[in-house]
Amino acid sequence: MSKTINRIIKLLEALNISARQFDISIGTANGYTLRMQKNNASVGSDVIERIVKEYPQVNLVWLITGKGDMFITKPSEPKVRSKEEIEAYINQRLKEKLSDEKQALLEEILKEIDNVKKE
Repeated sequence: MSKTINRIIKLLEALNISARQFDISIGTANGYTLRMQKNNASVGSDVIERIVKEYPQVNLVWLITGKGDMFITKPSEPKVRSKEEIEAYINQRLKEKLSDEKQALLEEILKEIDNVKKE
């Protein structure tokens, strides 16, 4: 099973940054990442916390376990409707409402006619 340090090295490749740049960005000692890789050492939770704080797009589950995608996918943005689409929707709803009102009016008139016939 791959260790967290190996996934960090893959992350550096994906981010296209050097180990030194990465060490600086997360506030670790110069050479920390490469030393950890050389010794096949475990990464502390404080370093993992710094990574996800500095790189919030990184999937924490992937970083710790190797499961899932390296990066968190952004939730899809709500679809922005064009003015024409909005107008078409409003017109359709108005037609439905008018149709319902016409049907109700027709039923009311038919009842009145039935009442007049009964008298």
